[in-house]
Amino acid sequence: MPAPLPIGDPVPADGSFPPPVRDALASRAEKPFGLYVHIPFCSVRCGYCDFNTYTAEDLGPGASRDSYPDTLIRELEFAASALQAAGAPQRKLRTIFFGGGTPTLLPAEDLARILQRARDLFGVEENAEITTEANPDTVTDESAQTLAEAGFTRVSLGMQSAVPEVLRVLDRTHNPDNVPAAHQAARDAGLQTSLDLIYGTPGESLQDWRTSLQAAIELRPDHISAYSLIIEEGTAMAAKIRRGQLADIDSDDQADKYLLTDELLVEAGYHWYEVSNYSTGESTRSQHNLNYWLDSDWWGAGPGAHSHLAGLRWWNAKHPAAYAQRMHQGVSAGQGRELLDDQAIVLEHLMLRLRIAEGLDIAEFNGLAALLRGGGEPITAATLETLVAEGLIEADAAAASSSWPQGRAVLTVKGRLLADAVTRSLVE
Repeated sequence: MPAPLPIGDPVPADGSFPPPVRDALASRAEKPFGLYVHIPFCSVRCGYCDFNTYTAEDLGPGASRDSYPDTLIRELEFAASALQAAGAPQRKLRTIFFGGGTPTLLPAEDLARILQRARDLFGVEENAEITTEANPDTVTDESAQTLAEAGFTRVSLGMQSAVPEVLRVLDRTHNPDNVPAAHQAARDAGLQTSLDLIYGTPGESLQDWRTSLQAAIELRPDHISAYSLIIEEGTAMAAKIRRGQLADIDSDDQADKYLLTDELLVEAGYHWYEVSNYSTGESTRSQHNLNYWLDSDWWGAGPGAHSHLAGLRWWNAKHPAAYAQRMHQGVSAGQGRELLDDQAIVLEHLMLRLRIAEGLDIAEFNGLAALLRGGGEPITAATLETLVAEGLIEADAAAASSSWPQGRAVLTVKGRLLADAVTRSLVE
């Protein structure tokens, strides 16, 4: 079942923003602005998934795939009005990401229609990145061409594994043979491609994982994401593990698979730019995901979608029926929100910057540190020297300035495995 949403403060029916956010909007005119579009439909619910997704049987009255595009467009129109009423600077969309669920369960023409309405309402930057996730079984030559003609630039295929038995344990229903076909269809349409993989599935051997990596590399996508499997409470897989039907995940096994991931992808010419993400170069990084890691702003449209604007986070009503009801009433889809305090902002800055290849700018962070500790510089030369000695951060990056410690904290491969521990070291 989908994970529960946080509680938060109530969201006004008109979607208006609190005064600190309205006051901060003008200063964020140069920040990238993105749009996340949630398509919550799946043909089958995977046993490991706790995303806000629904099969046809789950939807019940008040929600349907057929009516969903129009409902979603209502939220885009609501968003444009709310931003205008708040005096937000006019910002064209730099990135648009259709996620789910399986966005390509909707006809490509519907995805194109949603994209066109977003373009009409907000404008889209000339070189914007426009992505849709897709199940390999739902991409054809015709649908890929329709997406490309509509302005999509990128398709992210949920490959997960190339090993049928691993896919079976994950409850994935796609045919592994369709991954190359879907990838080629996207390529032929002129779209960039990304493959999503998952490692650490119960029963998956190191050789199984090598097989999946090699199969992905052989296709030469522009981008590969490799995520460790996380067992979420409330999922079917968690119940199977609890009953002893599946072995629990093993952190040492996952570490070995991450090291193999890095080895094979780097060998094949891919570069890590975030702990779980590799690309062929800067131009093929996921700019939308970088927006999340670099404190940019985005509007999340759809049931359960999360948004961020100048330190304000809010999240929409979770079930498609409840979401649709709010949209048809002309009120905000927001179910709750929170305004991050200074300490939360600084800690997030630290954690998110550490995850990317450019690392954490020590001088920049120390300039923010008074908010965290009431003065002083929390990251000292001694702390950095210890992390370097332990092989957790890159020595050259940390000492990149003669005014030590004014370099960057960039995680090594070992450091990426222990990113949470590195974070704690930098704030203790």
